[in-house]
Amino acid sequence: MRFVRAFVNAVSILPGGQKFDLGTAVMPISKDMLDNKSELAKIFEELELLVGEHSLTNDVSLSYSSRGLVMRLSEHTLFDLGVVSLSPESISLLQRIGAVISKTTYRVQIEGHTDNLPINTEKFPSNWELSTARAVNVLRYFIDAHRISPHRLFAVGFGEYQPLVSNATPAQRAKNRRVEIIFIANDEETLPVDEREKKTNEKFGN
Repeated sequence: MRFVRAFVNAVSILPGGQKFDLGTAVMPISKDMLDNKSELAKIFEELELLVGEHSLTNDVSLSYSSRGLVMRLSEHTLFDLGVVSLSPESISLLQRIGAVISKTTYRVQIEGHTDNLPINTEKFPSNWELSTARAVNVLRYFIDAHRISPHRLFAVGFGEYQPLVSNATPAQRAKNRRVEIIFIANDEETLPVDEREKKTNEKFGN
């Protein structure tokens, strides 16, 4: 029996994803929350090693949500401020991530997020366009460099409308400027039912 089912019973998570709201979880969600033979758990482990090898533990986090496995990358790991072209420094990391994606059959959604500082240029009249262009450029890299089927990849921009934290300070705004790469779970896979993401790297979370 998968560990997550026992855990669900132990903490009184109710059917349909409802649960008692008692605040912060007593344990972080990690690859151990899945069947350790599941493909998502193996991907988690491979990406975790990749992050460590690139010394990005403060800038990249891995978590599970109701959607699947979420890899969250801070803006400056991929882009310069206000720019949508991938930085030269990001290519080696994306090359490794693309290699992981290409070995799987999962659908992958790439999401762009910004802070709430307005942008209004001829090319980017708002943060919607900026965040979407960044997500699309990551998607295009995976298609062009790894020949990943476009049928498996999706790109979407959320602008400033899904912040992780308040935008009150420069440090908080930096946390909100990010790209998320989501391996979408298959219907038969068991994931933690809490829809709030529990990050394995609290340094990057709120």
